[in-house]
Amino acid sequence: MRTLLVLIGIVALVFLAALLLGFVKFDQTQTAQLPRIEGGQAPKFDANVAKVTVGTENKTVAVPDIKVEKPAEQPR
Repeated sequence: MRTLLVLIGIVALVFLAALLLGFVKFDQTQTAQLPRIEGGQAPKFDANVAKVTVGTENKTVAVPDIKVEKPAEQPR
């Protein structure tokens, strides 16, 4: 139970950070109307979210050689 609450808290903080940094933006495009005798109208929102693209690239990287030598045994 505690793990679920922590996970929900982390998701809420990430969403709030994205909202504050401008990665997520909500604009209300239609206002709500209370129902009278028939129906009503729900508000409409337009959500603009950041687009992230991830790619890969093949490269050759020089890796240094490491040699490990054990110390010689000391005679007693």
